[in-house]
Amino acid sequence: MVSPADDPNVNRRALLATVGLVVPTLLVATACSREGDDKDEKEGGEEQEVAANEDLMREHGVLRRILIVYREAAPLVASSAKVDAAALNRAATLFRTFGEQYHEKLLEEGHVFPAVRKAGGDAARYPDLLVAQHERGRQLTDYIIDQTKGGSIATGQAEGLAKAMTGFSRMYEAHAAREDTIVFPSFKKALGKQYKELGEQFEEIERKQFGGDGFDMALDKVTNIEGALGLADLARFTAAPPPATA
Repeated sequence: MVSPADDPNVNRRALLATVGLVVPTLLVATACSREGDDKDEKEGGEEQEVAANEDLMREHGVLRRILIVYREAAPLVASSAKVDAAALNRAATLFRTFGEQYHEKLLEEGHVFPAVRKAGGDAARYPDLLVAQHERGRQLTDYIIDQTKGGSIATGQAEGLAKAMTGFSRMYEAHAAREDTIVFPSFKKALGKQYKELGEQFEEIERKQFGGDGFDMALDKVTNIEGALGLADLARFTAAPPPATA
């Protein structure tokens, strides 16, 4: 007599039963995994909602990259070294359209600063000064655009242009740092439940202003400007090691 353990028909039936249990489990697990992947793609893609402060701060990232262009180019301009003036003109024009006309005027001065003023507290003392710095920045942008038009630096203006770019960078670095660490957190706290809704409103303003994703458009432009000026490689900004000590 053949024992059940040795009966090939029994083993075959056991195997089929096991497969019958395992396959549906695998299918369910795969479906769940794909659903999770789809959710991750939506969260990581264009459909992902961007909070208002995240939107503001990543826009600051684009503007800071323009400040780096100014800071790196200024010594070359001052020494009359060869510089791509057309790229500097594009940098100033980008700061005008993306930074001043959109980020500053429509978002900060239109929504952020009024909410911070109304909320009071320590942060409320900043908006008036920040607006004054916006105005000074626009004067400097006018000058930079004018002195680099036509793809060349105006005769006799190299030193003045270098000072304008350096001064602009110095002011805006401190300006943006205060906004990121003091003003924007106060803005979020002041809005409360309305904060999420305003993030969606910022997205609508951006698309209306630029006809699409203004951040991506600005990012492409600043990347091209960096390439034209030889500033695209992040490794070139790596600091030298500290001096040897005795």
